[in-house]
Amino acid sequence: MKKIFLGTLAMTLLLSSCVSQKKYAELEAKQKETQDLLNSATVKLNDCLEDKATADSRLKTLEDQNAFLKANNQELINNMGNLTTLTTKGAENLEKSLESLKEKDLTIRKLQDAVTRRDSVNLALVQSLKGVLGNLDDDDIEISVEKGVVFVSISDKLLFRSGSYNVTSAAKEVLGKVAKVVNNKPDFEFMVEGHTDNVPYKSGVLLDNWDLSAKRATSVVRILQNDFGVSPERMTAAGRSYYVPLVSNDTSADRAKNRRTRIVVLPKIDQFYNMIEEGMKDPSIGGTGK
Repeated sequence: MKKIFLGTLAMTLLLSSCVSQKKYAELEAKQKETQDLLNSATVKLNDCLEDKATADSRLKTLEDQNAFLKANNQELINNMGNLTTLTTKGAENLEKSLESLKEKDLTIRKLQDAVTRRDSVNLALVQSLKGVLGNLDDDDIEISVEKGVVFVSISDKLLFRSGSYNVTSAAKEVLGKVAKVVNNKPDFEFMVEGHTDNVPYKSGVLLDNWDLSAKRATSVVRILQNDFGVSPERMTAAGRSYYVPLVSNDTSADRAKNRRTRIVVLPKIDQFYNMIEEGMKDPSIGGTGK
C-alpha cells in the first residue's frame, strides 16, 4: 500500500512539474511579446518626441516669422500713410509749380510782345532816319540798331573842323533832318555822345580830350534845341573822350573813324513800361483787355 502511495505521489509530482514548465514557457513567450511591444512603443515614443521637438521648433520659427510679418505689415501701412501724405503734398507742389510756370510763361510772352512792339517802333524810326538822310555818304553817317537802341553816328569831318567844337554849316543841315525825325517821335529821348581819337588835345582853353568830346556834344545839343526846336528835356549831352574807340588808333584813317558824334535814340523808360502794360492787357496773350 505504501508503495502504491509513493508511486502515486511521484506521478503527481511528475505531472505537476510538467504543467509548470509549460506554463513557464507560455509566460516567457508572453513576456517576450510584451517586451517587444514595449520596445516598439518606446521607439515610436522617441520618434514622436523627435517629431514634437521638430514641430515645436518649426512652430517657434513660424511664430517669429508671423511677428516679423505683422511688424513689417504695420510699417508698410505707416509708410503708405506717409506716402499718401507725401503724394498729396507732391501733387499740391506740382500744381503750384505748374501754375508758377504758366505765370512766368505768360510774363515772358508779354515781355516779348512789348519788345516786339519796341522793335517795330525802332524799325519805323530807322526807316524815317534813312529816308531823310539817305543821300549822305556812308562814311559820313551810319544808322544802326543795337540791343533795341537806335544809333546815329556822324563823322567829325562832317560836323567839326579839326580841333574845333563849332558845328559847320553843312552839318547843321544834317542835324536839321535828324531833328525833324525826332520831333515827330515825342515818346523818345536821346543822348548826344562826343568821341575823339587818342591824340592829346593841347590847343585853346580846353584841358584835354574829355573837354573836347563834351564840348562837341553840347554844341550839337544847342543846335538841335536853338535852331530846330528840339525839347531840351529830351536830350542829354555826354563826352566819352577816346575811351570807346570803334577801331585802333594806329593809323590816321582809323583815328578818323573814332572821331565821331553819336546820337543814341531810345524810348522813354515809362513809355517802355507802358508798352509792357499794354501787352499785359492784350487778350491774345491772356490779358484782361481792360
